[in-house]
Amino acid sequence: MSLFMDVHNIEGGVSAGDVAGAHQADLATQEKYGVSYLRYWVDEEAGKIFCLVEADSADDANTVHREAHGLVADEIFAVTEHE
Repeated sequence: MSLFMDVHNIEGGVSAGDVAGAHQADLATQEKYGVSYLRYWVDEEAGKIFCLVEADSADDANTVHREAHGLVADEIFAVTEHE
């Protein structure tokens, strides 16, 4: 499994409550695709959402978004964790 950071751009802004609901939908769908959505961050005013996900591929991660709520990522980056 690899780590991916995806980025969503929502024109006009986004509410943290709406994002929380979408994240819950991801969690309810992820097991079907062997994906694990780990964390997310929101910039409400800028309409930016960032999701950290563990998956075999970026396509698998986006499939969960598509099925769970239809809001696929605009960009997905393979990342590695460092402390």
